Amino acid sequence: MVFVRFNSSHGFPVEVASDSSILQLKEVVAKRQGVPADQLRVIFAGKELGNDLTLQSCDLPQQSVVHIVQSPQQSSQRKDEDNRAGGSLKGLKREPESLTRVDLSSSILPSLSEGLAVILDNESRSTSLPSDKSGAANYNSFYVFCKSFCHAVKPGKLRVRCSDCKQGTLTLTRGPSCWEDVLISERITGVCQSQSCNGTVAEFYFKCGAHPTSASETSVALNLITTNSRYITCVTCTDIRSPVLVFQCMHRHVICLDCFHLYCVTMLNDRQFTHDPELGYSLPCVAGCPDSLIKELHHFRILGEEQYNRYQRYGAEECLLQMGGVLCPTPGCGAGLLPEPGVRKIVCEPNNGFGCGFVFCRECKDEYHEGECSSVLGAQGAVARKGYVVDEEAAARARWEEASKETIKKTTKPCPSCHVPVEKNGGCMHMKCPRPRCRFEWCWNCGLEWNRTCMGDHWFD
Repeated sequence: MVFVRFNSSHGFPVEVASDSSILQLKEVVAKRQGVPADQLRVIFAGKELGNDLTLQSCDLPQQSVVHIVQSPQQSSQRKDEDNRAGGSLKGLKREPESLTRVDLSSSILPSLSEGLAVILDNESRSTSLPSDKSGAANYNSFYVFCKSFCHAVKPGKLRVRCSDCKQGTLTLTRGPSCWEDVLISERITGVCQSQSCNGTVAEFYFKCGAHPTSASETSVALNLITTNSRYITCVTCTDIRSPVLVFQCMHRHVICLDCFHLYCVTMLNDRQFTHDPELGYSLPCVAGCPDSLIKELHHFRILGEEQYNRYQRYGAEECLLQMGGVLCPTPGCGAGLLPEPGVRKIVCEPNNGFGCGFVFCRECKDEYHEGECSSVLGAQGAVARKGYVVDEEAAARARWEEASKETIKKTTKPCPSCHVPVEKNGGCMHMKCPRPRCRFEWCWNCGLEWNRTCMGDHWFD
């Protein structure tokens, strides 16, 4: 079953088999709408789909909405371009590029990020992956926090639409190759195929992949959570689990989601979250790496609803303390107060249901008194801070970046033109750089531009 939106106006379900071709889908829709099938263009996830592709290869059966637009005026030049594009795909024997298959977490080197996601994506998908506790081993490029239905971390789907008309009829000039392309607006352009729109700016968004979603339902991207395609051990339990969270530290340490949940709960109970004036209430890498605070705070939704509410309350309290405020020490009160600087006598004024009327000393948090605070009380207030200890050997093995570099070194060669790592797919020596701005064709064996000598001497192993 595929849900089709025709000419961005109305939607309807179409019953077709998963191995049906895009051409067959066009024919079904054309018959229903009373239009010629050769005038229809199928657009999904920022790309126009060729007739010979199957629904399964494009991930269409997964609760997805596909846009079909009628384009009576299709120039011969356009048809030639489509034919050439289709021919190059067949020659390379690669799966069609799709937002549902790109793996942005593989972009570890900023200078080489463009095209690198495509290179590593095929390799990681070709082998079975370590399962989570449910036993699921399906590959997922993205994970999100579903805020409307699941209220949990779930596999996600990346989608794109025109920023003007908000319809998914935009075809991209190039696909995203790093998280910045997706999270920062106006980095990628395209052409909106809706007849009434001239939009050119791509707007990316995420949907929950665990259940059918409405057109307006979106989810929050958790860019640090990814499938463990490198088979890296968790930094704390040393098991190989999937999915994992990859910290934003220099070593890109990996932690499984169960251990990340335990890490968050432990640090929350000890009130050891860090308050950053720009990021908010966050945590660094579990191995203690510098400059590694988690920037997208929705990752802490893994705490669950009750614990996350406590996280928000503690964050608000920590913000108040950073501003020079105090918290009422009365059990069950905890009201936040902002007294004048230097004022020692604090009154927890009852106001709008908050405040208990307790009068206390700003220094020792005991009932207000004249003179110096008791040293005993001061000692009781000094709570020893505990750290979350991680074994050094485990930390050395749990480095996402090192494992990715090792995989690239073993399975790829640099493009002779732009030096982006390229993976050889199959036995053919005829290589084509996946980087959109390069597309250099060269020989895997001799490293030279593809020529007749290469074709005659070593086309295959």
